[in-house]
Amino acid sequence: MLAAALLFNLGQGALRPTLPLFLQSIFLANYRMVTSIPMVFGIGKWIASVPTGYLLDRVGRRRMMGAGLLLIALCDVASVTTSAFGVFLGLRALGGVGWAMFGTVATTTMVDLPDGRRRGRAVSSLLMSETLGLLLGTAGGGWLYQGLGVASPFVFEAACMLVAALTVVSLGPPDTRPAGAQQESGDRHLVTAALREPGGVLMGLTNAALTAIQTGAVVFLVPLYMVARGSLGPELVGLVVSLSVVGRLATLWIGGSVSDRWGRVSVLVPGLLVYATLLGSLSFITHPVALGAWSFASGAAAGFVAPLPAAVVGDLVSPASRGPAIGWLRTMTDTGHILGPPVMGALADAVGLSTPFLFGAALLLAAAGLCASSLGKTLRETS
Repeated sequence: MLAAALLFNLGQGALRPTLPLFLQSIFLANYRMVTSIPMVFGIGKWIASVPTGYLLDRVGRRRMMGAGLLLIALCDVASVTTSAFGVFLGLRALGGVGWAMFGTVATTTMVDLPDGRRRGRAVSSLLMSETLGLLLGTAGGGWLYQGLGVASPFVFEAACMLVAALTVVSLGPPDTRPAGAQQESGDRHLVTAALREPGGVLMGLTNAALTAIQTGAVVFLVPLYMVARGSLGPELVGLVVSLSVVGRLATLWIGGSVSDRWGRVSVLVPGLLVYATLLGSLSFITHPVALGAWSFASGAAAGFVAPLPAAVVGDLVSPASRGPAIGWLRTMTDTGHILGPPVMGALADAVGLSTPFLFGAALLLAAAGLCASSLGKTLRETS
């Protein structure tokens, strides 16, 4: 599973920095056309996550993941052969469906381990594989584009997906249905039961907030803040922003492992509070060295809490309900991905560049308060 996740994100990473260049080269795309790509990709993921969670143990986990990976590979090949931008958009949306088919099953498999005491470490391992693959793929994508042509990142991603599909089909999780999911009517009940779980809903909202902050503020607005308030040049902005990825990798394993030992709430609530404090403090930081330290620390805080929502969902729901519950979690994550950039951008335009970070801090403080007041009791009752 970890090898497949690494390959999956290696291909995705190679396409990230080169896709805008491809669009401008082939379609003469303007900025609106470029920004429509992540939107339709996110919509495809959003639509497919819950159905995938419902179907994964009916269709079979290996088949579901393999089909999703093959769908992405086919979309990649078709993307470099079409000359119609509308068709290209449709293919990117289908790629989002394939992403959901793989990602939902992979996360469900990790939280579905028989030994629940290692669930946090399992989710952390998956996220580390994903982050490492994205890091390596992003670093190499530009070289592929420059050296082998504008279509090469698509071909590379398709090759990664094919190898990952072979990996999961031959070595992936068994195609077994969890206990209690024997009848179709029971399966439908599992979906509604997963969506009614208060702790699962809270984790979905928490993940949506974390994703909205990451995509809407950290990825798009932090570089602008560093140029406007820190007077950093483009060459230093890239270096400073990369420190957040290093910080994330440094703490992904720690957050999941510590939560297995000390309890999810005991780790999640302080992690959210620290992350909120860092976001709120950015408006007071302007020195380049301090911005570098802030970038590393904020990435570390985000990585520390990243595996915990999925681990909490795995603790709360029954084995038969985990597929739909993880599907819901990923749907809320994609909701944050879709809504985060326009909301944070509107706040920055209307009030000021520091406002999105203060708003993100307020969201995390609210999430920490809800987790502290209700989640601990729910987990104790489940145990």
